[in-house]
Amino acid sequence: MPEGDTVYQVAKRLRAALAGRTLTATDFRVPAYATVDLSGRRVEEVLSRGKHLLMRVGDVTIHSHLKMEGSWEVYPRGGRWRHPGHQARAVLKTEDNDVVGFLLGVLEVLPRDREQEAVGHLGPDLLGPDWDAAEAVARLSAHPEAPVAVALLDQRNLAGVGNVFANEICFVRGMLPTRPVGEADVPATVDLAHRMLVANRDRTVRVTTGDTRRGRNTWVYGREGQPCRRCGTLIQRSSLGRTELEERVSYFCPVCQS
Repeated sequence: MPEGDTVYQVAKRLRAALAGRTLTATDFRVPAYATVDLSGRRVEEVLSRGKHLLMRVGDVTIHSHLKMEGSWEVYPRGGRWRHPGHQARAVLKTEDNDVVGFLLGVLEVLPRDREQEAVGHLGPDLLGPDWDAAEAVARLSAHPEAPVAVALLDQRNLAGVGNVFANEICFVRGMLPTRPVGEADVPATVDLAHRMLVANRDRTVRVTTGDTRRGRNTWVYGREGQPCRRCGTLIQRSSLGRTELEERVSYFCPVCQS
């Protein structure tokens, strides 16, 4: 599932293609919104909120979430799509571009005054202009018994951390993903999360090690059975989560993290 930095980049691309432009045609290919026609309306802004995308068009907001397989793509007007038409969930046209959302996990068209129904539950957005570190610290600290990786992944605490960042943050802080929040330095963890996402918001390849060479960009994520870049111990993998719905894969060094 795309993380906050990826969704931030998607919003940036869509903003360049849509913001300030008038829609000449729209096609929402989900039953609940199949009759919605936003043609003739001006796109005011496109922004990310954690892992969510918001397109504000007149008095409505197009809200989407990519989930595992979704994407938004921009084509020249009338250009050939890279994916089959039956995967399209939304088509937004301007004089210059066709913007197509494929396999979107969530797609809805809401009145602007109901936008908070879609994203109001989210914690502070790590890449938002209103980032509030103190609020994120307070939300994480409210559940001291929660495993720190689970707490970081809970978008109600802070919005934008996914499985890659959660694992990498735990390694850099020297914490096992299972360490309870109450035993972690929460302000330092929040600060690191913010710095990691900001550092990656404009990168084409996510880097948490500071080394941009191919295959050197992460400390532990996806490296099960490979030697730790610090101590040489083999990286281990396990499942983490209190319920099946919450379950995530965690990667860690049993020597460098405790």
